[in-house]
Amino acid sequence: MTRFDGSGDDSADGSGDDPMALALEIADAVEFLATLWTVAAQGTSLRLSPHQLRALRVLEAEPGLNLTTLAERLEMGLPTASRLCDRLEAAGLLERAPHPRKRREVRLGLTGPGRQVLDEVAAHRSHALAAALAAMEPAARAALRHGMPGFLTARDGGVPDGDTARP
Repeated sequence: MTRFDGSGDDSADGSGDDPMALALEIADAVEFLATLWTVAAQGTSLRLSPHQLRALRVLEAEPGLNLTTLAERLEMGLPTASRLCDRLEAAGLLERAPHPRKRREVRLGLTGPGRQVLDEVAAHRSHALAAALAAMEPAARAALRHGMPGFLTARDGGVPDGDTARP
């Protein structure tokens, strides 16, 4: 766990605006958010592993992928992805269908219940996040809302991996 006790040296520039100190605080917030996300997902009628949920999300975004491409998107080996799909298919959340033009290729897609599970997970997560935000002071919520566009812009601008300090 990162340090969130205020003991970080954020006074290096005198403004309390040290990016590393803020990064440590955000890392703790992300850890909390990840826990909130996982717990909320487990509160649904059908409990799925994070890998299973991620596979369903990928197939929701890119229906008709083959197993090899799904494994690449999930950054896992082909046998692991195949077993994951076997479990999702057995649960009725995923279906395999032959490719219309490539005899040897199988396409993967969500079933109706698969889409319902994703909707249920999204609803649980949104409610859990809304409860956390409701517990914040209004000024803190406003500051978060005000800072979020800049954070997302920086993310979309593509700070290179591992490049935390610029000369």
